[in-house]
Amino acid sequence: MKKSFSFPIIFMVIITAFFTFILAFLNYKTTDVIAYNQETDLRRTILYVFDIDSPSDDPKVIEDIFNQYIQEEEFEGQTIYVVREGGEITGYAFPIGGTGLWGTVDGYAAISSDYNKLLGLDFVSHSETPGLGGRISEEPFKQQFRGLDLTDAKDGEYVVYRPAPDGNIDAIAGATLTSKSVSRFLNEDIDNFIKLKKGER
Repeated sequence: MKKSFSFPIIFMVIITAFFTFILAFLNYKTTDVIAYNQETDLRRTILYVFDIDSPSDDPKVIEDIFNQYIQEEEFEGQTIYVVREGGEITGYAFPIGGTGLWGTVDGYAAISSDYNKLLGLDFVSHSETPGLGGRISEEPFKQQFRGLDLTDAKDGEYVVYRPAPDGNIDAIAGATLTSKSVSRFLNEDIDNFIKLKKGER
């Protein structure tokens, strides 16, 4: 009786230990791969906001191009990215983000070194509704910000949706709250970065 009672318990302990070992081993073996893939995604994002093309999606090619043009710097407790041409800094990329309709929206924006132009932006994570707010990740929306003039901003309003008289970007139809959220945190983050870089804060 004792034998028949203990056998299933021992069997389950052995099976559990076996699969736990397998999962731990797979996690150990894939940790470096996952980390490298995440680094590749970040490099791809930074190249995109700087409008630097990669001839291939191969991670090694992306890494080589990234290392050729871009350097990391610590600024105000966060990592920013600097692009150089001929030894001169031509642009900065920095984190942007805030609260969207359904959760946090995170991404990166790049501006020229004279702070006059938005070079580009990209979103790395969000939980907005696919087909509506989720369209912030689509090219037609993001391409509007490429080369956006920042010199005429009034009171830190760099992004203004049409049909406002000074509008420069089209909001996403049917996603008013997400569009407003993006313009709000983007304006705040751009203004904050420029003022910190200029030493005004």
